[in-house]
Amino acid sequence: MDFGSGSAQSHVMESSPAHPAAQPATHPDIAAPEPGDRAGHQIVIVGGGAGGLELATRLGDRFARSGAGRVTLVDCSRTHLWKPLLHSVAAGSMDPGEHELDYLAQAYWHHFRFRYGEMAGLDRARKLVTTAASFDDEGREITPPRSIPYDTLVIAIGSVTNDFGTPGAAEYAVPLDTPEQAKRFNRRLINACLRANTQTEPVRPGQLHIAIIGAGATGTELAAELHRTVREIVAFGLDRIDPEKDIRIILVEAGPRILPALPERISIATSALLAKLGVEVRTGARVTTVQADGIRLADGEFIASELVVWAAGIKAPAVLRDLDGLEYNRINQLVVTQTLQTTRDPDIFVFGDCAECPRPGEATPVPPRAQAAHQEASHLYHQLLDRLKGKPLAPFVYRDFGSLVSLGRYTTVGSLMGFLVGRSFFIEGFFARLMYRSLYKMHEYALFGWRRVVVTFLARLLLRSSEPEVKLH
Repeated sequence: MDFGSGSAQSHVMESSPAHPAAQPATHPDIAAPEPGDRAGHQIVIVGGGAGGLELATRLGDRFARSGAGRVTLVDCSRTHLWKPLLHSVAAGSMDPGEHELDYLAQAYWHHFRFRYGEMAGLDRARKLVTTAASFDDEGREITPPRSIPYDTLVIAIGSVTNDFGTPGAAEYAVPLDTPEQAKRFNRRLINACLRANTQTEPVRPGQLHIAIIGAGATGTELAAELHRTVREIVAFGLDRIDPEKDIRIILVEAGPRILPALPERISIATSALLAKLGVEVRTGARVTTVQADGIRLADGEFIASELVVWAAGIKAPAVLRDLDGLEYNRINQLVVTQTLQTTRDPDIFVFGDCAECPRPGEATPVPPRAQAAHQEASHLYHQLLDRLKGKPLAPFVYRDFGSLVSLGRYTTVGSLMGFLVGRSFFIEGFFARLMYRSLYKMHEYALFGWRRVVVTFLARLLLRSSEPEVKLH
């Protein structure tokens, strides 16, 4: 996890009452604009991740509440969960229900509108965002295709896992992009343990092996969390499973070291701890095929594993490749200027993992990290308000505040940027863990304020004291 911020379910789709119908669209590929008036400036934010939700909340409280216009948040989920928590959900050390935030409730409390749907296209000439129809588990339509009018559009739909077209990855490996995927892996993990404990034959080689492909922060943190939670699951009466003999966690990284985006000292310290835990770390190992019973490496070696997580590489969602001519790069990110405006439309802003933003004097753009999205959201909040007043936009300047990696209850390691001394310094242990936990509290504070942060912290503490420390269902 880095410094900064990273979807909460409702049965109602809208957060504001209906208005007289607008005129229907005439473009054959664009649905009619949804009912609603165009009074005041319309700011539409697509993407309710950490940055998008923080921006919608702040603009709702300041801009929409004043009556100057409307703020609308669009997302294909109905709830928000801070993305850096997904590895804990997958490992079973966190109940997502305790941390999910309902978009409708947040919209009601903070004066913006929420629209449920996945962005499907864009009409820049008519300033319309289109969303696809949504369906329930029985195939019944929930919301129809719609068009949402905007004056200023902000796109912050994040990134998805990039499996680089590896054969079998889509079929047999579970990515960790959404809470649903994290829950899916956790269910598979628990089911695998129950199956192994009740079968008549001995545990097969590879049956309870877990291969994690990609040793960035997500993969590394997941490996450490799983070492503890799998053993706790087994301790609840699954006495036919021997954790030391039957369970094996393999962390596979194509590069020369784990945590390649972080300072080498953090990588060395983390590798040493994982080795003590018995997590097998394979660096310089490129996966060429994922199968139902394991993974195959480029050198031909086969690693038996019936549980596979793909956490290597990211790309922006494919929809960004066809947004009415907006410029994008090889991993689908929209190209923006230093003011976070797209290169071909000044009324469209993009930030977070789905944006390629330049850094003057640097060979690489702003990194796709949580702290970058948080800083960009804060920057855009002020800049959008200034723009509406006719003031010029200031360029965004990224500041790296360091990185932290949590290895569950074992330890936390990381580096902080010492701006006074001009270099970073290494931290670990209790202080690092305290800093790591504070990052999530800062995100919650941006959404709720300190009073609710304190109340929810105490409520979770009381709830956890009366429940198992891992999910068992």
